[in-house]
Amino acid sequence: MTYRLGLRSMFRLRGVHRDLVAVVERAIGRSDIDFTVLEGLRTRTRQAELVKSGASWTLNGRHISGHAVDLAPLSAGKASWHWPHYYVLAPALILAARELNTPIVWGGVWDRLANDLDEHNLAQEVRAYCVRNEGPDPIDGPHFQLSRKAYP
Repeated sequence: MTYRLGLRSMFRLRGVHRDLVAVVERAIGRSDIDFTVLEGLRTRTRQAELVKSGASWTLNGRHISGHAVDLAPLSAGKASWHWPHYYVLAPALILAARELNTPIVWGGVWDRLANDLDEHNLAQEVRAYCVRNEGPDPIDGPHFQLSRKAYP
C-alpha cells in the first residue's frame, strides 16, 4: 500500500527545511506503515513549554530552526508510541535520506548518522546506543533532524 501525507501533516511541515521535507515526502511513499507529522518548526515559547513539561531537554533544539520533525506511526488511525512501530517507520526515513543524499540523525541513535544505520536491525542499533550513551540524550523515536555538520 502506498501512503500519502495528509493535509495536517503538510501544514505541520511549513517552515521546515526543504531538504528534510523532501525526505519525509519520499519516505511516506515507501513506508510500510502510515505516519503523521506531529511537529516541525517550533517557536522558542513552545520549546520552553516542552522543556518545562519534560518532553524536551534543550531550549536550543533543531525544531526552532526548522531542521527537525517529529513523526508518529499510525495504528488504527491513531499515533502509536509502540517502539516496534518506530522500527518499521525509521527505515523509510533512512532509505529516503540515502536516496536524496541528505544526512539525517534519528532520535533513536543520536551519535550516528541515520544514513549509516542498519535499517534491518534498528532495535539492535538502539540497544547499542543505550549501552554507549551515558549522556543526557534519551532516545526519541519520533524525532528526525538534519545533521548539524551538514546543516549548521
